[in-house]
Amino acid sequence: MISEPFSSTSDPAPRDAARCGASRRGGTVIRALLAALLAVPVLATLMPQPAAADFRLCNRSSSRVGIALGYKDGNAWSTEGWWNIGANSCETLLRGDLVARFYYVYAIDYDLGGEWSGKAFMCTREKEFTIRGIQDCLARGFDRTGFFEVDTHEQKSWTVQLTESKTSQADTGTPHLPPMPPPRP
Repeated sequence: MISEPFSSTSDPAPRDAARCGASRRGGTVIRALLAALLAVPVLATLMPQPAAADFRLCNRSSSRVGIALGYKDGNAWSTEGWWNIGANSCETLLRGDLVARFYYVYAIDYDLGGEWSGKAFMCTREKEFTIRGIQDCLARGFDRTGFFEVDTHEQKSWTVQLTESKTSQADTGTPHLPPMPPPRP
């Protein structure tokens, strides 16, 4: 059997050269993997996204406004506030598919005074709030406030536009709320 001589002190250059080539190939592979990883966020933004189904409000006035929202929460009514929305800007009030046809909005103009209101009375208060139920607002220590009705026609998302005219949408229809007793003196 014929074999080539081998010595641990022999010139390591041929083996190192082979490793060096493998290292260059490995570096190329690593660079390609890094480039692919960096491209993932870019590609993710280019992929089609599901449409956001939200309840949004756009303030198309020249004033800052405060928003309170009334909606059916399971079997009970709830009100929430306050969202502060700058002039000519929009805000998402509820995220996800809308589950009801009717929502109720009350808005107050912080800069010029005035309000967008209606005939559907619900509970509010001056500070940030979430209130369950719309009965006996005053007896429970809350304010009784008139909201205007928003008919979403059972769409999955809806955007309300507040404009300078401050006309109430609630004046054009009958609110779909249980009848309210007259306010107590």
